[in-house]
Amino acid sequence: MAAHMGHRLRRGATTSVVMAAAVAALAASQAPEMVQPPVDNAGGDHAVGAGDTTPASGDGSATGNSPYYTELPTLNSPNKPGATANLPVIAGPAEAGIPASVYSAYKRAELSIRSTDPGCNLPWQLLAGIGKVESGQAGGGAVDANGTASPPIIGPALNGVGFAKITDTDGGAYDGDKVHDRAVGPMQFIPSTWATWGQDANSDGKKDPNNIYDAAQAAGLYLCANDRNLALKADLDQAILSYNHSQEYLNTVLSWVAFYERGTHQVPDGTGVLPVHRSDNGNRNTGSHPTTPPPAVPTVPAPKPGNPTPKPSETHPGTVKPPTVPTKPPVTPPVTPPALPAAAKVSRLAIVANEKLTTTTGSAFTGAPRVAALDAAGKPVAGVSIRFEIVGTTDTRFAAGGTTATVTTGSTGLATSPALRAGEKTGSFTVRATVVRRTLAPADFAATVTERQADTLTRVAGDPLSATTGSPFAQQLQVKATDKGALAPGVLVTAVIVSSKTDPKESTEGPTFKSADGTPVRTVTLKTGTNGLLTFASGDLLAGDKAGTFYLQLTAPGGGTTFVDLTVTAAATPEPTPDPEPTPAPTPSGSGTPEATPSAGASPSA
Repeated sequence: MAAHMGHRLRRGATTSVVMAAAVAALAASQAPEMVQPPVDNAGGDHAVGAGDTTPASGDGSATGNSPYYTELPTLNSPNKPGATANLPVIAGPAEAGIPASVYSAYKRAELSIRSTDPGCNLPWQLLAGIGKVESGQAGGGAVDANGTASPPIIGPALNGVGFAKITDTDGGAYDGDKVHDRAVGPMQFIPSTWATWGQDANSDGKKDPNNIYDAAQAAGLYLCANDRNLALKADLDQAILSYNHSQEYLNTVLSWVAFYERGTHQVPDGTGVLPVHRSDNGNRNTGSHPTTPPPAVPTVPAPKPGNPTPKPSETHPGTVKPPTVPTKPPVTPPVTPPALPAAAKVSRLAIVANEKLTTTTGSAFTGAPRVAALDAAGKPVAGVSIRFEIVGTTDTRFAAGGTTATVTTGSTGLATSPALRAGEKTGSFTVRATVVRRTLAPADFAATVTERQADTLTRVAGDPLSATTGSPFAQQLQVKATDKGALAPGVLVTAVIVSSKTDPKESTEGPTFKSADGTPVRTVTLKTGTNGLLTFASGDLLAGDKAGTFYLQLTAPGGGTTFVDLTVTAAATPEPTPDPEPTPAPTPSGSGTPEATPSAGASPSA
């Protein structure tokens, strides 16, 4: 079976009835950034679920269509005769019990594979359904402390007599048969399939099909092959049929999947319910734990009474002494499977306090987002890395100045984000909390930044402001901003030149403000200082060229407002200067002495 493993682009997931509970419990959201998967190894060098994911090269099923247990859960439903076997079922508490180690292996495989291939939507109930019909949950949980079936679970020889014919592929390494292959372990893998999909899920250095942790991990990867989305009914059926190509097998597995989805519980290892009826009418080597028969031991004649026991070489030349069979099998020291990473234990993030985060520009938020990391039982999980991220258009930052921060949960499972401080931008945004290296639904907190406010604006000095046309106002003007009686620093105050207090519209003539670029304007926005004062220095206001009474209107967010009178008088007109007396023009003369003009009647001289 060809498969493309690793991170894959998935088809859209459609929730089916069979998988609804599992998908809802582990629904994922888009992670804010690419992160490495959690590790499943004490040394931290193997990614959970990554393992050996070389795609299979052959066709056929994982089990070689070996026989399986056909018993169904106890039915107690109004289903009509002829209804399919995968309808909802109800069974007694004994059948609902799953041995503790087996249950742990199924849950661990689900978490592992969902961390590396979330699009597959693998539910642990599917592994439990297959484990039930393949081996009766590892023979009722007959496993050692390391999770290895004891004795090994080995199916009948696939010799073509009633089963498929598969000649030996492993030299008897897994099944003890050098002629034909046999299905091996709690999940009944044939050696050729195990050679491709085998896993070392408990990090003991071995890929053992008889180990329930290794086998459950391998089965999950096998079922997710070929980009399957097990939340889709068609992909789910195809995955089960790839395990054992039989419609009866499909119906039987689905009935157990639906049964386990309705509820289950753990029972001690070795106390699970053992099924009896199998698809080959029980024709298996040795019941629920078939093993390869031991080789026959040659019979040695017993010595006659009264005679010493002869040595084999003396009485029976050529006879080989039979090997000594130990009375007890060697005891393998128990190996405790490594603990799951803390992040893999988290089932959801709970918001501890969801009060709305609100502050004013340039101020610190009084509260901080806080979440609790909880497991499937609702218990807190310590040591989980929680990533807080500021999402949206805002200049609000965490205390260290960044937009992201990572916090580790304490013994109570709680994580609180660093302090938040608003910038100068108003508006709403979101603080999002996610579990690092998981795709669980995030916890979102709404936050808002509003303008600083002042409900009162008061002029500090009472001196009137006056100037003559064409001159600046020489007096200094100070206005105090308060909010609920306290000084209000950092408040943006709007200043407008108006010609009427009853109809305060920007005036088209009269005084102006001196802007930074020298352009005269009649509306500006100013910010109060740390002492709550707004100061207009001498020369900030120009009288303009229009005489009259005008007003400076000041308003602030929060309702504060006041008017300041501006009086502009016309400059004095200078008196006109009289013209000077004209200077007489000189009279021309030859000798320079004017001649006397003779009087009338005078007699001319001789």
